[in-house]
Amino acid sequence: MGGATLSSQKISPGFQTEKLLIFQEVRVIDPARALDEIADVVVEKGRITRIGLGAGDNLLSLDTARVINCKGKWLVPAFVDLHSHLREPGHEYKEDVFSGLNAAAAGGYAHVCVMANTQPVNDTRAITEMLIGRAREHGGCGLHPIGSVTKGMAGKELTEVGDLRDAGAVGISDDGVCVMNAAVMRRALEYSKNFDMPVIQHAEDHDLTEGAVMHEGVVSARLGLRGWPRVAEDIIIARDVLLAEYVDARYHAAHLSTMGAARIIGEAKQRNLKVSAEVTPHHLLLTDAAVIGYDAACRVNPPLREQHDVQALRRALADGTIDAIATDHAPHSRLEKDLEFAAASPGMMGLELCFGLLVQLVGQDGLTLNRLLDAMSRAPSRIVGIEAPTICEGAPAEMTLIDPACKWIPAERKLCTKSLNSPFMKNELGARIILTMAHGAIIFDETSDYASPPEGATS
Repeated sequence: MGGATLSSQKISPGFQTEKLLIFQEVRVIDPARALDEIADVVVEKGRITRIGLGAGDNLLSLDTARVINCKGKWLVPAFVDLHSHLREPGHEYKEDVFSGLNAAAAGGYAHVCVMANTQPVNDTRAITEMLIGRAREHGGCGLHPIGSVTKGMAGKELTEVGDLRDAGAVGISDDGVCVMNAAVMRRALEYSKNFDMPVIQHAEDHDLTEGAVMHEGVVSARLGLRGWPRVAEDIIIARDVLLAEYVDARYHAAHLSTMGAARIIGEAKQRNLKVSAEVTPHHLLLTDAAVIGYDAACRVNPPLREQHDVQALRRALADGTIDAIATDHAPHSRLEKDLEFAAASPGMMGLELCFGLLVQLVGQDGLTLNRLLDAMSRAPSRIVGIEAPTICEGAPAEMTLIDPACKWIPAERKLCTKSLNSPFMKNELGARIILTMAHGAIIFDETSDYASPPEGATS
């Protein structure tokens, strides 16, 4: 275990904007600007005002200055999550807006898009506005609701997409349930086109997955569990791409898990269709072999696939076929997970673990650090149409400070999320988030562990 002690999590009370903040001698990385240099970054009243080596030297003596020694650290644009489940309203015992946004801040996120499959479903202006209001009360990460495609997620009658958009929704999705009816999907694409909103599809042919609990293959046969064929995902994505092409609308494929799905998305992009896709950390890191032992923490939807699917997804992420990384943060309590595998609820939490897990893939299958950072910040921002965090003079401070040398184990920390349903809890992660800023305010801060290090010391 390297670095400072990991015993505490500190969420800044009130999330107040520092009058003058200086990140000193930090490696600044912003792929959108082809920026990668050692510099000082000065933030005044929530905005970046100077970037450059020595840029903050003449400000160090000011009483209002807070100086953070950042030798060996990275300062990157804050992350944006396209796909989270914060369980409010309805299942606040698993997670709520406050705990979920705290977890997001601890994971380096300044913005989180929350799915509609709450209880009640977010299919109205009232629920969309309630979620945004709760996030404003919290004052931390930006929360961006995704409304449902159909009323009650029943797959029949479209929601009032324009009303949801006016209330603050950034997309529509029946995530957790596939929009199976092609006519309904076509109408959703046509309707959302009027508001320049993506339709986000949970691609699963339910007729092919009835009763399935894991990937269909050798492992499912060995374990005696009903299998979920990869073609159930591929068929829906192929159909939807054709519909999106036909009506010239924006389509986004959630949590890709198969080699075939990645191929279909790649072909759509070659034809310049308005198609995008995301992938989760667990589909990049685990195969169906993780289910051996009937570990319910590994029950997810879509299921963990085989090694050649994992390799195809990694390559597709590296070359940009898959645009973005999304956590699919799906917290569950022990009531839903400490069960027989087939009875356990699918999903795993991930906001606080995502970067530490995926930074370990840099250098493999063509994945660069710049591409990883872009997939976690600028690319998801573009998909849902929000202003992307960036490190440039005049921009609002939305940045994440990272200690790349610090290894840490989730089970040894007090996490912010209410639920601990992850198979990665005892894994050693490859980097530690030590500060997050959103809309100019510090929303997560562990820099006190790094206060005034001795000259030449390393963390």
